Amino acid sequence: MTAKSIETAAGVVEIETQGSGLPVVVLHGSPGGIDGARAMSQFLLHDSFQVICLSRPGYLGTPLDAKDASIDREADLLAAVLDTLEISRAGVLAWSGGGPAAYRFAVRHPSRVSALVAIAAVSSCWTTRRPTMLERFMFGTSIGERIVAHLTRAAPEHVVEGALENEGSLRRDEVGSLTQQVMADAKQRQLVLDIVLTVNTGGKRQAGWQNDVRNFARITSLELERVQCPVLLIHGDADTDATIEHSRAAHARLPHSSLVVMDRGTHLAFYAHPEATKVQASARSWLSEPIAKADGPERL
Repeated sequence: MTAKSIETAAGVVEIETQGSGLPVVVLHGSPGGIDGARAMSQFLLHDSFQVICLSRPGYLGTPLDAKDASIDREADLLAAVLDTLEISRAGVLAWSGGGPAAYRFAVRHPSRVSALVAIAAVSSCWTTRRPTMLERFMFGTSIGERIVAHLTRAAPEHVVEGALENEGSLRRDEVGSLTQQVMADAKQRQLVLDIVLTVNTGGKRQAGWQNDVRNFARITSLELERVQCPVLLIHGDADTDATIEHSRAAHARLPHSSLVVMDRGTHLAFYAHPEATKVQASARSWLSEPIAKADGPERL
């Protein structure tokens, strides 16, 4: 895949597409970029889906709108992307900070969204914790970014362990066990390493990160009751980045939703967990043949 900038009626967007079949728009978290969306989409079968990855506003090659950098503006930008690609309707895969725009896209443009898979998605007011000095250096500076990139090659197990520890409330023994499981699975290991490379809050991601932090802190309601498409909510119950209450509350308000709770799952559970392959298959099925239902939580 090769990323390119396209001009839409709502502004410039960095985008890339791959595969053929049912179109699915992939929305990365906060921070992130098209590289994060690309990593997120690897579980989708490219002979079954047309995968549409993009950088959300303020990240990498997608600029913020100077006059309106709101969540609703981002939702309208997604509709403009589909217009430009001449796609009438698409599924949406959103992770974490991609959740608010995904929900508002479904509310503001209901005819354009066939189904939504929301992974550990923010659904209400969210505020970031104050990073430590080390975190600010490692994940907020260009030097730190280079060090992290080196560590993913030189000490991948250390990076995986740190990511799992920082994104959940697992006990030390649980972190160790999950790290070994992830390291033994080539796809899960590579996904975690790829995502770690996309979470720097500085440089070409700084504007998007700061905009998300401002916007998410101001959320009062995403009007989830107005979402017409079926929504599959997936969340780890040990997630400390966006707690599971985001998905539980959304499930209670969404007209057509199903909630899958991943037992002892961190913020990375959909991609790094003993049940990840099974849950990813459910997500593919949901996007292929969305089923409108409102069941109680399914625990895995």
